[in-house]
Amino acid sequence: MFWSKPCSLALPRDSPMRVEEPDYQGIKRFFSQTLCCFYSKQSRSIRGANVVYQRIISQVDKPPIYEAFNLEKTFKTTYSLLILHMWLCLRRLKQEGNEGVEFGQYLYEIYNHDVELRVSKAGVNLLLAKWMKDLEKIFYGNIVAYDTALLPEAKPVDFSNVIWRNIFSDDGSSTPDAAASKSVHAMARYARREVSCMTLTDKEALYSGNFMFTSLKKGIRSGAESE
Repeated sequence: MFWSKPCSLALPRDSPMRVEEPDYQGIKRFFSQTLCCFYSKQSRSIRGANVVYQRIISQVDKPPIYEAFNLEKTFKTTYSLLILHMWLCLRRLKQEGNEGVEFGQYLYEIYNHDVELRVSKAGVNLLLAKWMKDLEKIFYGNIVAYDTALLPEAKPVDFSNVIWRNIFSDDGSSTPDAAASKSVHAMARYARREVSCMTLTDKEALYSGNFMFTSLKKGIRSGAESE
């Protein structure tokens, strides 16, 4: 798996997984528009960003991704995978110029609120602000590392090395053994393919959240072990 040709991640029009904007009519539409600004660009963007974030956590919080890449589900691995998928979305949004960057800011704010809740749920009540600041540094450090590893002048192995340091390695400095190396390279193929798939995903699907990351439920372990 992950060797197949990239394709759009947009959901078909008849997919039950699609989320459609409510089409209020008459007086209900009038009040929604005039009193609540329901159909304003900002309101639409916020709703769309919420759906996009639900797509991200659906991929990150469920067992298949941990089973596929032989990862233990810990706060560290979940947070690292969350950053990876945020990066996939933010990278694609940047291709839409200032409008995409603005949408990405709404997405980041939703992500940041979710991370704060996750940290609190993990039992961190004291020094929460310090934790959030440290996690913010990790977020931006990972984003820069992923972008740098995909620059034209980067070596083919650079992206796999970043995946290892950011997601698999406990200390960021050790090297993977043979078993771990297979999982690392499989995830690097997955992430590279998702980058291409996101580029092929149209603007409407992107802004409405009507896309799904590649399914990890079928044939994934054999794909991870076939390298």
